[in-house]
Amino acid sequence: MSTEHTTPSDILPDPEVVEVSDGIFAYIQHDGSWCLNNPAFVDVGDQVIAIDACANERRTRLFREAIERLSSNPVRTLVNTHAHMDHTYGNCLFSDDAVIIGHRNCRDQILREAPGQLERVSVMFPTVEWGDVTPVAPNVVFDDTMTLYAGDLELQLIYVSPAHTNTDAVVWIPERRILIAGDIIFNQGTPFALMGSVAGWRSALDRLKELPIETVIAGHGPVSDASVLDEVDAYLEFVQDSAKAAFDADVDPLTAAQDLDLGRFGEWTDEERIVGNLHRAYSELRGEEWGAEIDMVTAFGQMIEFNGGQPLRCLA
Repeated sequence: MSTEHTTPSDILPDPEVVEVSDGIFAYIQHDGSWCLNNPAFVDVGDQVIAIDACANERRTRLFREAIERLSSNPVRTLVNTHAHMDHTYGNCLFSDDAVIIGHRNCRDQILREAPGQLERVSVMFPTVEWGDVTPVAPNVVFDDTMTLYAGDLELQLIYVSPAHTNTDAVVWIPERRILIAGDIIFNQGTPFALMGSVAGWRSALDRLKELPIETVIAGHGPVSDASVLDEVDAYLEFVQDSAKAAFDADVDPLTAAQDLDLGRFGEWTDEERIVGNLHRAYSELRGEEWGAEIDMVTAFGQMIEFNGGQPLRCLA
């Protein structure tokens, strides 16, 4: 069960900077649950390329301070892997000095959802102090792929949606065989497809498995090797199989989730996401388009009900 606590500093270790290859760093925010994402940065050449911001002002400032401790180079580029607020709310702390790059859908979604979004997420996560944040969308967009260079090091931005959302891109660094996966990969945390597509996500994973990946910086959870792609895929297959059985038996998503034995997946954080994932899988079983609109209020309400009526645990 996901439960609310008092203050993050009472519970969680400090964020950890992990150098996964020369000049390439993951910024791991433990424990990887709601809103505790992993930004990354590349310090090769004469500037820093950051990948994703954090959920609130405090955490994004800590991320920027970590960069500044390790590099004297300025952050001139920020890449958003997708539009979710835990990866983009801190954009405003980079926007004065850096160009912000994201998929076209990422920009569109941030602009569309900006009015009233802070009020909505404050209802969902009532204990989080968001600080002085203003939604800022990417000002450079791409459609399928885009190539950046850090010095001579090539970074490929690859659009892989619909998956976790309709806005997802990954950063592939072929020379180092490193995948900065955004929320295409949750490591030891429950993947969340409510705003994307279960089937589309599995398709994206199949595509990524064709790359010679050695190191994966997950959007949430520890750094891993390529085997984590199979772990996420196994969970999504479990969702599809469970949804098919319940859908055919005319069982609603909440009841189906309550009756499920999650097995080893129940050891991952944020298990209540199974409810939202079943809602998405049911949509696909009805023949609706991947990433089609879903009643988010109902889905999140049922996730809270699955969680014993408690607010979703967010330690940002």
